[in-house]
Amino acid sequence: MSEKSTSVVRISRTLDERLTDLAHKTGRQKSYYATKAIEAYLEDREDYLLGVAAYEESKGKRRYTLDEVFNELGLERRTKPESAQGAKKARNQRLRASR
Repeated sequence: MSEKSTSVVRISRTLDERLTDLAHKTGRQKSYYATKAIEAYLEDREDYLLGVAAYEESKGKRRYTLDEVFNELGLERRTKPESAQGAKKARNQRLRASR
């Protein structure tokens, strides 16, 4: 089991009411949902910052489309590429299913 620590976060009354309502409806602690929300935000933010860093590093260099990479490697695409929203939704569904 991972170590736990306590942090204090100021949130609006409306947000606190929504969090309290969700916790009551589901029988979970407010801290569970707060932790999950922070984890999701940090993951998204870290991914974004990695993307920005990669983009900045690639400036002035040749960039390749996914189709070009597949063609260069002689790979066949099995499915059509998902939209960014579709990919995020699929990832969230996989995460929920693994719990």
